[in-house]
Amino acid sequence: MLSDTTSVTTMLPVIDLARARAFYEGRLGLTPGGLKPDGKFVYLVGGSTLALFPKPEGTKADHTAISFRVDDIEASIAALKRAGVVFEDYDFPGLKTVNHVCVLGAEKAAWFKDTEGNYLCLHEDLPAG
Repeated sequence: MLSDTTSVTTMLPVIDLARARAFYEGRLGLTPGGLKPDGKFVYLVGGSTLALFPKPEGTKADHTAISFRVDDIEASIAALKRAGVVFEDYDFPGLKTVNHVCVLGAEKAAWFKDTEGNYLCLHEDLPAG
């Protein structure tokens, strides 16, 4: 039923919409799609939509809210670091990053937070085999 849906919208809570927009546009390079009548601000990302919506208490999530698939995670990390993005590093059993990257099964992943506390991820699919 839903597999025929043409796109998906990811909803991210933000405390300060102006600050969040500065991050998503200035640091991540997303093209603004505009402010909607209900107060959310949208970006078109590939065939999907990212919507920032004002929420005074911000996020309560301690998990990845959105993950961007990239072709070259190391190059993407370098470009985002040049734009001022700060990546997380982890050293837990089963989750250790090296140069911000962790290999998880069939993908490489790297995490960073937006200005509002949402956990974002880059991931690169590894070749099957």
